[in-house]
Amino acid sequence: MPLPPPSIPWHGLPRRQCLRLAGVWLAGTACTGGLAQSAAPGWPRKPITLIVPWPAGGGTDQSLRILAEEAGPRLGQAVTVLNRPGAAGTLVAPLLKAAAADGHTIGQLPLPVLRHALMNKVAWDPLLDLEPILQVSGTTFGLLVPSASPWRRLQDLLDWARARPAELMLGSTGLGSTPHIAMEDLLGQLGIAYTHVPFKGTTEQMLALAHGHIMAGMNSTGFAPWVDQGKLRLLAVFSEQRSARWPQVPTMKELGFAQAVYHSPWGLVAPAGTPAPVLAALHDAFKAAMFTPRHLAELQRYDQDASYLDAASYRQELLHTWHKERQMLQRMKLLAQAA
Repeated sequence: MPLPPPSIPWHGLPRRQCLRLAGVWLAGTACTGGLAQSAAPGWPRKPITLIVPWPAGGGTDQSLRILAEEAGPRLGQAVTVLNRPGAAGTLVAPLLKAAAADGHTIGQLPLPVLRHALMNKVAWDPLLDLEPILQVSGTTFGLLVPSASPWRRLQDLLDWARARPAELMLGSTGLGSTPHIAMEDLLGQLGIAYTHVPFKGTTEQMLALAHGHIMAGMNSTGFAPWVDQGKLRLLAVFSEQRSARWPQVPTMKELGFAQAVYHSPWGLVAPAGTPAPVLAALHDAFKAAMFTPRHLAELQRYDQDASYLDAASYRQELLHTWHKERQMLQRMKLLAQAA
């Protein structure tokens, strides 16, 4: 019987999680070798609900809708998107914990779900209550201002905000979201006070920014259409390298902020206890769907790529992310007492 890989940071997890996850990893290893041959007789019996924890119409919602449409015929049942926005995308976790573990309800897992459980006492555990299906893609982030803004460089914004404490109104996709944490970390290190304005999703935030209701916004590359249409100006990106789509825009790393590199991978998960053959069937259908030309083209609209991981690899990635997030939040003094 294989042992869990030593690369997983088990020392950073509570003992209860270590014991449960060791068993889950072994079970997952036993079934992932033959995913293509797996079958779930009599399943699905009805349409599958895909919980999307973002408002309808945003970049993530749009790409997930196409993914669902492509997966449906491969499963023999429609995959219906259910939007449950708010709380920085974390509402998917309690909804999946409460759902039947039969594969008829699944959800998108954004990174803030892990972070929220580290920052707060919650009635669910993202590592124990959610079962990975596969990783699909990931997002990078950018700092934006309205096209009419006088700020043309990041330094312009920082100089203005430093001279006027707390007057900078900067929006994000919610408390504890990656955009919020990124700006909290950056401006906190610089000693710049600002006013945080949380939104439920990208569309709401971009509209407020384009109309000047806020001065700046941090968001994922769902902002792409707004930049391409000239409604917003991109000051900097939080990726390792410049974007091929906006090569003139510098990275935060280039601008002297070496730690300001953020990437937010996401995938699909099911309630814990979902039968292995059902998870295998879901994996196979959504893996095929994510590599269809239609879905790949939709990802490219938002400067994203397919970033596939199978269930076992995705579980390991989530463990690494949990450990990394825990260290970051501890440094920022945002870690919950029990985490």
